[in-house]
Amino acid sequence: MDTNRNPAGSVDFLHGPIMKSLLVFMLPVFISNIFQQFYNVADTALVGNYLGETALAAVGSVSSIFELLVFFSQSLGVGLAIVVGREFGKGDNERLKQAVAGSIVVGSMVCIALTLLMVFGMKSFLILIHTPEEVLEESYAYIRVICTFIVVMFIYNLCSGILRAIGNSVMPLIFLIFSSVMNIVLDIVMLSVFHMGVVGTAIATVAAQGISAVLCIIYILSRVPLIIPEKKHFRYERALYTELASQGIAMAGMGSIVNIGSIILQIGINSLGPVVIAGHVAARKIFFILLTFSLSMSTSVANFVSQNRGADNRERILEAIRKSHIFNLITTVVMIIAMQLFARTLIGLITGSSNETILQNGSNYLRFCTLFFVPLLEIQVLRNSLQSMGSKVIPIISSVIELIGKILFTLFLIPRFGYSAVIACEPLIWVVMAAQLLYSFYHDTYISQ
Repeated sequence: MDTNRNPAGSVDFLHGPIMKSLLVFMLPVFISNIFQQFYNVADTALVGNYLGETALAAVGSVSSIFELLVFFSQSLGVGLAIVVGREFGKGDNERLKQAVAGSIVVGSMVCIALTLLMVFGMKSFLILIHTPEEVLEESYAYIRVICTFIVVMFIYNLCSGILRAIGNSVMPLIFLIFSSVMNIVLDIVMLSVFHMGVVGTAIATVAAQGISAVLCIIYILSRVPLIIPEKKHFRYERALYTELASQGIAMAGMGSIVNIGSIILQIGINSLGPVVIAGHVAARKIFFILLTFSLSMSTSVANFVSQNRGADNRERILEAIRKSHIFNLITTVVMIIAMQLFARTLIGLITGSSNETILQNGSNYLRFCTLFFVPLLEIQVLRNSLQSMGSKVIPIISSVIELIGKILFTLFLIPRFGYSAVIACEPLIWVVMAAQLLYSFYHDTYISQ
């Protein structure tokens, strides 16, 4: 058993200054998340500028489904990687390889089941969520391509998640930068040369993600033998597979519940018409770029917590959480100022539209939501940290709170107050969720241990 392993390019979470290790690990993750969102923004901007508002509404009407698939694959990969990170923290190489092998098996089975469900049920589902008739066929054509290749998303997220679990956040970034550039090139080719419409943008996105996955696999095989399993490591072990399945599915389930709520909210948004949809989807693309601050720090803290839990370093875990609170406050202030100044301009750039409703709705959404980013950032950090410590129920409860809130807004407030209720929905729910998670973390879960 080797407790002092530090693979090339990896951050040492078990020793040394905590904030420095969090920031060093976080920076490549942040840039990686920015490029990940760049996929989505590029699709949106190119669709809006090349194909117009109707095509933009077609992509926008299924944006919550796309977000569900992205977050599911990311969360599944992160959940499985949490178990890998714990084994790495314990210093048992054989057990580490068994965890990697089990992650491949469990993740593949889940993805195959989800792909079949989404591919065969998608058209009926789009009708169920009141996708406007004038964009239904384009919406279906776009999301069908994404659904068919869910496994591509998962492969990259698992590989990058495992690399991050052992402290390496740089190489996933390098692969993603390359494929992001490729995504833009393919988008332009599909739209301007082959004139494939929204289907072309979906193909470009999938192809770019596939490139990331292949590059990541090649790197692991050639440079990180520590985590490469052999045939013997794929032997079924009930306790390990149960932990992998429960951790991976719990993490993916948490993200899925959140995004199911977003799909329900999308029903209310779809009922407001294509112009409102176009403004909202542009605002959401910018919103997710802003969210990369939180996602990056939460990923850093989650990997830190996972390794230190394996090494039983309780005080380092608590100090990392405290420092993340300060980081969240500082970044929120910066984002509030930026959106008050530039939200309208950014909406115009992405949509290519001068429609006042689109510009006003999108900018109002961003300006209001950023005022509540402190509770949102706390949610991201605390949910991932609790998952890394083995807590599965409390993060799920948090997600259920969000789901119930979005259902109530969709049923009772959006029909009465229109897009103003859409803007207020998530920020008000974040406050309740953050309070629940803070209480659970500091009183029920960890301080009492």
